[in-house]
This record gives sequence, structure tokens and C-alpha cells, in this order.
Amino acid sequence: MKVPLFRIDWNQKDIETVTDVIKRGSHWADGPTVRDFEKGVTNYLGINTLAFSSGGTAMHAMMLAHGIKPGDEVAVPAFTFIATAYAPMYVGAKPVFSDIECDTFCLDPDDVNEKITDRIRMVTPIHYGGMPGKTISALQEICEDKNLILMEDAAESFGAKKDGKFVGTFGNSGIFSMCQNKVFTTGEGGLVVSPDEEVARKLKLIRSYGREATNYFNSGRSVDYVSLGYNWRMPEISGALGLSQLSKVEENIKNRQRVAKTYDARLSRIKKLKTPFTGNNTRNVYQMYTIKVLDGSRDKLKRHLESKNIASKVYFDPLYRYSVFKKEHTRLENTEEVSSQVLTLPLFPGMTDEEVSYVADSIEEFF
Repeated sequence: MKVPLFRIDWNQKDIETVTDVIKRGSHWADGPTVRDFEKGVTNYLGINTLAFSSGGTAMHAMMLAHGIKPGDEVAVPAFTFIATAYAPMYVGAKPVFSDIECDTFCLDPDDVNEKITDRIRMVTPIHYGGMPGKTISALQEICEDKNLILMEDAAESFGAKKDGKFVGTFGNSGIFSMCQNKVFTTGEGGLVVSPDEEVARKLKLIRSYGREATNYFNSGRSVDYVSLGYNWRMPEISGALGLSQLSKVEENIKNRQRVAKTYDARLSRIKKLKTPFTGNNTRNVYQMYTIKVLDGSRDKLKRHLESKNIASKVYFDPLYRYSVFKKEHTRLENTEEVSSQVLTLPLFPGMTDEEVSYVADSIEEFF
């Protein structure tokens, strides 16, 4: 593609930081670098943070740490990446698909309220593509009133803020992803945040085979395994990359916002399009730049961009359309509307003015 959907931002510091871990010849797993990375993120977000091997394992671990079990239900959006709905299924619980609001694509509080039963124990909203969900405060109030767990899926929105507060920190817990197309990346990786010390204690056991904290590979003493756990640790090499990437996350966010501002100026003039929503007192970090095509020509526009060697992608189709969920027989009005309109355009920190102009010119040409 002449303009790819994303391009990973890396520099010599990334290479040197990873190389230092390799050259030390020890502590490639369960070592000090991941701990330093966790401390760096904790200082950035202002909340206790633990690193995992991926956003998916982080979310699975959260279900276990909060005691979600067979027979329980979790309210999730149908407009999200599939991992949001898979997480409750991993522990035998049922995802209950709920509708979204049409601006930031966060869960619709009214629809969530209607779906609350004695079996619902958790509500899991997403913050889409770097946008803070505008209904997160309302969802927080519902969960507090109904004694439900609010677990934010902020996989796509590290660094985004609403009313001066980082997304992922509104609820009882939150997760972030550091997959390759995210705001900053370790290739694969995840983060969990929670102010609850007991939840954090359980998460540490879950991610490392249920053994008590110890330098397992470099200690001769015996350890105890106190609960069922998994190997969901982040490797030291990934932690080193995370440390380096974290040091420039604010610069990358500013560059993403620069590209988005140019897109906004060009594309907001096209009446058949709607550019990404940004409300008052919010910081959108633009992990993705997703427009809505209002006249039904989304798929034709996508093909037009492909003919210009410009990548674009639909994030997301409704989850209940996938074969694994077909038995649900669900149809949600706003989810159907939004999923038929959205198209994600190329956006990445190193995107040049020429690349942005080429995409905008091609879209203007289509309309």
C-alpha cells in the first residue's frame, strides 16, 4: 500500500534498550525490566499497574481475579474486538450483548440498565480507538448503584482522558493492549490496572502459575503454589521495549493528534461524512481515525481507496454475526447502524503531510 493503515514508530533507543537485555545473558524472563516498566506505567497513570503477555490474557485474568464464574453474566458491547466477549466465556460466564451510543461507541447506559438481571455481575465498556467513552460516568453510577463490577476495556485508548481522568481508571479495574497498532507497543502485551490490592494480589498469582512472588529462575529456595495460575508473564525483552516506547508516548500522542487535526479540517467539509467525536474536557489519543459514511457508500469508498493503494478497514462488525455467536439471535439498533457506517483511515505518528493530503484528496475525489 502507498499509505498503510498503520506504521510502527520505532527508533534507535528501542533497539538499544532491547539489546541491553539480550546482552546481559540472564533475566530474559521474570526479571527487573518488566518491574521497571510496570513502575513507569504506574507513575504515568497514577494507579497500580501489572504487565501481561497480551490484552486478551489481561482481560481473562481480570475475570478470574474478580471471581466471575459459570452462571454469571457480563454486559459487553457487540461493537468491539472479539476478545471483549471471549473473556467471560473463558471462565464459563455468558457475555450479554448490549447496544452502544452513536458518538463515541461506548455502551448505552439505558440499554445496559434494561439488561441487568440477578445474573449480571460485571459491565465491560470499551473506549473505542483512542476516544474516551462519553457514557463512562453514567455506567460508573449504574455499577455503584447496582453493586456491579465495572471493568473497562481500554485496550485501544492508552493515554486518553475524560474530565482530566485517564480512561481505564474509572472502574474497579481496567485493561490496555500493547499490540503492534496501539498508541505504544511491545509487539504483543497487555496491562491491567486496579486500585484494589486484593485483586492485584490475585493477578500476580494468576499470571505466574499461582506461585508466590519470587525470583524463580535465579533462586534456589523452594516456592509454594497457592492457587491455579497460568504463564501469562510479559518477557523481559518486551518490557524493555515497553520502557523505551513509554518514554515517547506523549510525543506520539501529539503526532497522532496533529494528523487527526489535518484530517478533521479536510474531511469535516464533506457533508456525507462524520469525523471522530471529541467532546468537552476529553483527550482523544487517536489510536484509530474512524469516520462514519452517512450515505450508504462506505464499501464503495473503501474500494476506491484500495484502487488508490490506500489501506482502510472496518472496525467493527457486530460480534453476534460471527459463527461462534450465531445462536444468540441478537440485533442491536445502534450497533447495526454504526457498524454499517464506520471506516478507519490510515493514521500513525510518523505519517507525513503528503500522505495525509493524498488520503484526503482521494476521499474528496470520491465524493
